[in-house]
Amino acid sequence: MHVTAVPFELSDTGVIILKKGTKQLIRRWGLFLFILYVLLLIYFLFFSEEYGRAADVERAYRYNLIPFLEIRRFWTYREQLGAFAVFANIAGNIIGFMPLGFILPVIIPRIRSCFFITLSGFLFSLFVEIIQLLTKVGCFDVDDLILNTVGTFLGCILFLLCDKIRRIYYGKKI
Repeated sequence: MHVTAVPFELSDTGVIILKKGTKQLIRRWGLFLFILYVLLLIYFLFFSEEYGRAADVERAYRYNLIPFLEIRRFWTYREQLGAFAVFANIAGNIIGFMPLGFILPVIIPRIRSCFFITLSGFLFSLFVEIIQLLTKVGCFDVDDLILNTVGTFLGCILFLLCDKIRRIYYGKKI
């Protein structure tokens, strides 16, 4: 008979407690997913020609410092641009940064404050936008900063909701 290790144990009160090894495994998987996420983000933001990354000859400094200008432009001309372009720009910037807000509290449990996670998302997005400006790949866009920050915040809210459900289901000691 083969017995497998159980990733949790029961406390005296019947609450399920994750074993230390299981927590470490979850953090390792979170770190792996975070690295994969960052690599995919780098590809889409800097190398994917499908998302408007210009050839070397066409590169120029491009930037937008007026909040909501590009969002308004995409919304105003949505019929001419097409649903994919509008979705890729507006929803894509939000959805693209939601994993950051969800994975950060998994790999760094000390920062579960939505304020610090959202601030981290803003700073990471600012770093990306500055790199895009300096390398002339893409465009430094304040609207991207806004949308990416909203995405990070929504990812954090999603994490907190999942964590709350997990705590209700399994108990507070996990």
